[in-house]
Amino acid sequence: MRKAFVMQLLAGNEDRYFERHNPIWPELERVLKAHGVSNYSIFLERETGKLFAYAEIENEERWNAIAETEVCRRWWTSMKDLMETNEDESPRANPLEEMFHIQTEGNQ
Repeated sequence: MRKAFVMQLLAGNEDRYFERHNPIWPELERVLKAHGVSNYSIFLERETGKLFAYAEIENEERWNAIAETEVCRRWWTSMKDLMETNEDESPRANPLEEMFHIQTEGNQ
């Protein structure tokens, strides 16, 4: 299953956001993998500070369970000074609707 969403950086935080993700905490990476995330990328549109996230997940239930983990909550707290967030400190993420997909043989 593929998932995509857009988030918003606060102005001037592009480099700090990059630094905090490279590398992400090993314990957060383990949680993502343990919850069925097989591929996860975030792209930046520098002109607007928009972040485009794309993830390949096992299912929505396991994806949503990540938010209940202690390490995810700590990550959100560590990132809230860089981006727009919700009251629970989670990133404000606007889901995107898939409109087109092509998959070629051997490229799964």
